[in-house]
Amino acid sequence: MCPEQWNVEICDVTLRDGEQTPGVSFTCDEKMKIAGMLDQVGVDVIEAGFPTVSPEEKRCVTAISRMDLDARICCLARARPEDVEAAAAAEVDMVSLFIATSDLHIRHKYRKPREVVLAGALDMIDLARDHDLAVRFAAEDASRTDPAFLKEMYRAGGERGAALVSFADTVGCLTPLEMYSVMSDLCSSVSVPLCAHCHNDMGCATANTITAAAAGAFQLHTTVNGIGERAGNASLEEVLVLLNLKGGVVRYDLSHLGELSAQVSTSSGLPVPRNKPVVGDLVFSHESGIHIAAMLEDPATYEYLPPALVGRGRQFILGKHTGTKALRYVTASLGHQLTDPQIGQVLALIKERSEHKCSITPEVLKDLILQVEEGRC
Repeated sequence: MCPEQWNVEICDVTLRDGEQTPGVSFTCDEKMKIAGMLDQVGVDVIEAGFPTVSPEEKRCVTAISRMDLDARICCLARARPEDVEAAAAAEVDMVSLFIATSDLHIRHKYRKPREVVLAGALDMIDLARDHDLAVRFAAEDASRTDPAFLKEMYRAGGERGAALVSFADTVGCLTPLEMYSVMSDLCSSVSVPLCAHCHNDMGCATANTITAAAAGAFQLHTTVNGIGERAGNASLEEVLVLLNLKGGVVRYDLSHLGELSAQVSTSSGLPVPRNKPVVGDLVFSHESGIHIAAMLEDPATYEYLPPALVGRGRQFILGKHTGTKALRYVTASLGHQLTDPQIGQVLALIKERSEHKCSITPEVLKDLILQVEEGRC
């Protein structure tokens, strides 16, 4: 299931799908700053926006297109002439041309036979290529689409010149096993490279994206911090770490993920959960005495992901689960050489405070150490 190195690229959609998070809106300056940081990481394609939404959105996409980034710049477009023209005017490298493909969506959104919808979309591929745009031909709600029609759409798109075809699990309804089955079938049936665009409604977006890569998908769609509509999208930082550690893909610079996460959090107004994988405050923090004692011998005992890989460092947190070995290490690092009885006294004070939900900050710890050293407890 896992080749030595997966053949993949990343298309980050933070500036488009991420901005569709309810209540989130990026300024043009924020979009450009985030785009530059994505480029530092080495993201291959940046989906900069949806130009037909407004003149300001079109201006922002154009500005990013003119930043001379290494990443290719993409934008979203419905299968309509005005959307394709807006994409061309925004000077992007690629347009993600999408149609809804499930019978449910077609019935309620188009009220036309699906063959008619597909025929019109294929004409828009021709229009985009006339503007020298690369085309990603995308199926919205692909995970609930008749597989035979989906394959017909992808094959026809390839014949009309689409460089990529995209599979969207729009409502996040697939499990990883289901994703592996459908993506394996599509990759063996369609000659055009496949993209995986996963939503996180049931918590499977990152797992589904990595599973799609293992099954042969080429372009993987992500957002920073996993933001996006409803429960969000596959998390860029999680996908990149998994690609590095499980897929042999080591070309991305993961050291920038922390600052990128912080920037998107600030710009979006969405705080990063403290236990968020890779970028959360607590990810490389340890309190358990048993864990810390082992980690002082070898950090790999309780860290599969090395903090340095993502530009982070580990820290030992003191609390009710702290043991003497961890406490001795921390107090020594602060310049205090305590006797065994003193260590026991400080540890007792720490546990007492922690059980009353009092945080053991560095200032509190220093005060407790001084109390013991001066015999005030």
